[in-house]
Amino acid sequence: MNDKITTFLNSGLLEKYLLGETTSSETEMVESYVSKYPEVQNAYNTLQFNLEVVAKHNAVEAPENILNNILDELDDKPVVNLNTSYKYKKWYKFSVAASVAALIFAGTAYLFYNQNQQLSNENQIVVDELFDLRGDIEQNNKMLDKVMRQLLKLNNPETEKYIITGNDRAKDLKTVAYINPKEKTSMIDVVSLPELPEEQCYQIWAELQDKMVNLGILNEADRKLMSMPYAENALALKITIEPKGGNTIASVENSVAQINLQ
Repeated sequence: MNDKITTFLNSGLLEKYLLGETTSSETEMVESYVSKYPEVQNAYNTLQFNLEVVAKHNAVEAPENILNNILDELDDKPVVNLNTSYKYKKWYKFSVAASVAALIFAGTAYLFYNQNQQLSNENQIVVDELFDLRGDIEQNNKMLDKVMRQLLKLNNPETEKYIITGNDRAKDLKTVAYINPKEKTSMIDVVSLPELPEEQCYQIWAELQDKMVNLGILNEADRKLMSMPYAENALALKITIEPKGGNTIASVENSVAQINLQ
């Protein structure tokens, strides 16, 4: 791989391109490199796969009806058309005319007051919903940043991928561990776990030279790419069946899956 391709792959442009954050010139450069260089094409395909893994576990439903509610509030309120065409009647007595004018003025003022109060309340509702929408956007930006960081971890050349499948006691069990010994980080993706009785759970352990270290409880209800403790110099990863809530000592006789790391 020449220096030009290495520099491009280390620039982060591929990641930005997949997340839709490149400028037009950057987009043109990325597409040119992908079409010209097989090494870049392979890196692009790997990034796409890793992004799908991360996105699958970080999908968040957009808030229901917020935008529709705002549009409805704006569209359903017609402009108040004021008919200022008044028919004046000739009154023979000035006192009667003055009384009628006062009543009309009072009624009109009361009508406008009620309309202004209603519009003020509706505007406040729109402002509140816009504020909520801004909060959702900020939350989504944080989630996007988290996805980007996880994607970079998965795409790191030092990160090793280990597929852990179950033995005869748990044939449908499947998890994927991502371990980076250089940065001392570990992540796990729970793909599927066979159902257990309510009083039992799955627990994952790191096997060291002279002991088993608890890395946490696995629960299919929490299926997502998540971090787990990094175990220095681990020889293997092992999944066992333990009492509900986990155990402090691994029940090795109840092992349902294992993969060697060294």
